[in-house]
Amino acid sequence: MSPLRLIGLPILALALVSGVLGVQLAHGGGDFEPLRPADPCVARDVTSQSDGIDGLTERLVLLGIDGAACRLEVSRERLTLELAQGGARSNAEIDALRDGLQAAVRRMEEDGSLPPISAFVDEALDNADLNRFLEALIRALPDSVVDAAVKTDDVLTRAIEDLDLRRVLADVDDQDALNAQMEAAVTQAVKDSLVDRLRDLV
Repeated sequence: MSPLRLIGLPILALALVSGVLGVQLAHGGGDFEPLRPADPCVARDVTSQSDGIDGLTERLVLLGIDGAACRLEVSRERLTLELAQGGARSNAEIDALRDGLQAAVRRMEEDGSLPPISAFVDEALDNADLNRFLEALIRALPDSVVDAAVKTDDVLTRAIEDLDLRRVLADVDDQDALNAQMEAAVTQAVKDSLVDRLRDLV
């Protein structure tokens, strides 16, 4: 390659970069500001791709983390990252997370997105360790009787109160594991609480 061409390549590259920068600046690129994390205290719509108790608890956990972040006055992203680091959790974090989950239950109750408890009976019984006779009695109860006697928000509230959040978070080592473990723990707690309440009906 000739010396002239070798010299010309850096000049051409510089000209191209300058041209791109010029176009960016002409279209407002000089006013770039990094995106701010969303305010966790502002209610957001949270949907789930899952059905049944899994879908309910997925929404509950996501909204609960929002509520905890709001109480702790940090972004949800920062709280999720901190919780995913593993290790001992502070009392403030545990209290904020439990309060956030309870607030999520109240929000879903108020906006009408909590299904009746009868929608979850079969799923809970499928995973329960009950004798066949008791299970058959519970399954025979009409939905109207179950829904009148057991409320979804009560079951969720009891499940959250009984949940050992410190133990749930003890083995978390990344952000994906955080949501997975939280959802699995809440799901199991909801099933256990629901089966206990149904057992009382018979």
